Amino acid sequence: MEWWKLLLGFFLANALGYGGGPASIPLMYREIVTHYGWLNDLQFSNMLALGNTLPGPIATKIAAYVGFHVTGTIGLLIALAATAVPSAVALIGLISLLHKYRGSKAVKGMTLLVQPVIAVMMLVLAWQMGAESLRAIGIWQTLGIAAVAFWAMAVKKWHPALVIVAAFAYGGLVLSHTIA
Repeated sequence: MEWWKLLLGFFLANALGYGGGPASIPLMYREIVTHYGWLNDLQFSNMLALGNTLPGPIATKIAAYVGFHVTGTIGLLIALAATAVPSAVALIGLISLLHKYRGSKAVKGMTLLVQPVIAVMMLVLAWQMGAESLRAIGIWQTLGIAAVAFWAMAVKKWHPALVIVAAFAYGGLVLSHTIA
């Protein structure tokens, strides 16, 4: 039964995730945490942060981690297939249509209208993760980490993976001694 849930959950999240991995993450969150309860908020946040430090598409890393977590190697393979196959089939099937209608105002309009929806989904996910951070480590630690991360990426132009690794190190070396 869990295999079917993995297949359905990852298929829906990735088939409906217009725009690639970042657009699929809130949909995956809903399936993984809210709908099926395979991970909690903190586990999802940690998995997402770790996945972002590794090379390759985030959606497949999430699928591999959760699939293995739920039912082992078979779950990993099912979740990966449910993540990769829909987009591969759609790409093969729609490539000629895209080429034919790429200058269409309707296609451009649909693309422009989907972007704000994706932005809102990412903001909601960030809000949920921020709330979990506030609950776990408090407002001052959360604001301090957020400010340093913003400074490192926006001002110093550090790669986000370096910022995530630094946050992991800070959490492991400092926060692990201050949180009960």
